[in-house]
Amino acid sequence: MPLKSSYSDELKKTDQSLIALLRDRISLLASEQPSLDEQLADVAPLLAQAGIPVSVWAGVVKSCHANIPKSATNHVIPRQITIIGGHGRMGRLFKEQLSLVGHNVSVLEHDDWAYAEQLLSQAELVLVSVPIEYTVDVIKRAAKYLAPTTALCDITSIKTQPTQAMLEHHCGPVMGLHPMFGPNIKSFLGQKVVVCPGRNDESFQWLLDFLKSQGGELIVCTPEEHDQMMVIIQATQHFCRFSLGVFLAQARVDIEQSLTMSTPNYRQEIDIVKRLFSQNPNLCVDIMLATEERRNAISFLANTYSRLARLVARKDRDGLIKEFENAQSFFEEKINTFIQPLNTTALQRDFKPQNISI
Repeated sequence: MPLKSSYSDELKKTDQSLIALLRDRISLLASEQPSLDEQLADVAPLLAQAGIPVSVWAGVVKSCHANIPKSATNHVIPRQITIIGGHGRMGRLFKEQLSLVGHNVSVLEHDDWAYAEQLLSQAELVLVSVPIEYTVDVIKRAAKYLAPTTALCDITSIKTQPTQAMLEHHCGPVMGLHPMFGPNIKSFLGQKVVVCPGRNDESFQWLLDFLKSQGGELIVCTPEEHDQMMVIIQATQHFCRFSLGVFLAQARVDIEQSLTMSTPNYRQEIDIVKRLFSQNPNLCVDIMLATEERRNAISFLANTYSRLARLVARKDRDGLIKEFENAQSFFEEKINTFIQPLNTTALQRDFKPQNISI
């Protein structure tokens, strides 16, 4: 006797209605094209009243955005773009995404400087996508070929030195960007990009609009604010995961077996470590070594590890509890901020140049 289906007629009707609403939603998105921020704003009270987690709504919004017909997003004026380092993984991602919507994208690599005049002088946008240690030198070298109207931008993970170099060596529009994601993504949907204005910001409005139209989330700050936050957001986090990966490798831990009995948090952490070690080692190391502030913070973190490890070695239970309670007090002061859904508009700070439309 066949089992009775638990998929009731009432649930089927609800799903049919939901599918029809999603079809209508995607159709409206194709014509109106609001940003993700606009779609996520002001719905928290409604979601709370309905008992629906914010993450569920965010997933629906992002999925709908990802399925807007491509023809609806291709109404762009083609721009002439040159990406220095466009064959690298991040440069290649930007080349693919910009080309996909109709822009004319050329690439200049380290063997192509004989053609720099041709590749740079006529470009409306020059995007610098090279390793951190070469960024400033490449900016200085490229600036000699740029027209005063060319928009110059870098996508390096430090911002103060590259932005200063662009402002010093190029008289035209300047802006620093930092994509807060790796090159393995398939689109900019739901991804953060930090925007550091430099000069003639309006020349980059079409680029910012492009990132938003693809579902990107733009965060505006000064180069100095960016670099200060990246000490914690990037450098120390890289060192934590780098250290854990080295430890697991040295200990010859059977990762596969550990995952069979893992907690969700452990599985997530292993996935993050795996993604870190799938990247170019030069990129990872450069992020940790990029500035003196980053190196000092990592040393401070390592000293903290050592101090706590000594307490463990001495079986100093009271000492460890005291350390825990001190940190607990710190986080309790911030807990209301941590547990609230992120409002990306609020994150864009009071610093917001009037001629940039975010």
